[in-house]
Order: sequence, then C-alpha cells, then structure tokens
Amino acid sequence: MMNVELICEKSFSDVDNEILNRFIEFQKALIDKDKEKLNDIILDDYQLVHMSGKTQSKEEFIGEVMDGTLNYYRSEIEDPTILWDDDENASLIADVTLTAKVYGIKGKWTLNTVASFVKIDDEWYFGKWDN
Repeated sequence: MMNVELICEKSFSDVDNEILNRFIEFQKALIDKDKEKLNDIILDDYQLVHMSGKTQSKEEFIGEVMDGTLNYYRSEIEDPTILWDDDENASLIADVTLTAKVYGIKGKWTLNTVASFVKIDDEWYFGKWDN
C-alpha cells in the first residue's frame, strides 16, 4: 500500500504536475520523517496553520515531526486543483485526509488544504499550508 495516494481522475499540465508532485514529495517526507527533504522543500519563512488555528514556523513544525509530536502515517490527496497568481506563485487546493498521531491523539482527519508554492530558480518551494 502506498503511504501517499492521489485520488483524482483529471489530468494536469506539466507545470501543474510539478506542483502536485512537489506536494506529494512533501507528504512522503512527513511520513518518512525525512528532515533533509523537508528542509529542502520548505521555505525558511514557511507557515503552517493547523485546524485549531495554531500557527507554526518551519523550525517548529519540522522539530515536532522529528521529535514524534507530529506523526504522519498516510496521506490521501483528493481532487487537487492548482490556482495561479502568476508564473512563480501558485496554490494547490485539495481535501487531504491524513492518518496521524498528533499531540498524542491518533486519528484520521480530512483537511481542506490550501498549500502555497513559490518558484525560485526553476524549483517549487512550499511556503504555507493552511488547513
């Protein structure tokens, strides 16, 4: 079984696929607790807004992933849409269902996700995750 599953019947342009693949890469890095990959994908001024409204910086978020406060086991990305601000700024919008153990509570949560991406030197970076 794949730990990250894309549930979608539509096709994407090459550049939309770049963003979608980067988000999938991010999800896999969360599950694998791949600190190097997370640091590579996430911008330094990254901001995570949890369902509760709690906001975390890149450092805080990665720290909690690595110390086991945030444990991700599976991700299902359903019907993503890519919206463009300009050639270097885009957002991925999707329902993302995460199987996780978060702050000691194990469960399965569906997040109405808005993930912001910025293109720098021909690479897409994750800037904000609002859910």
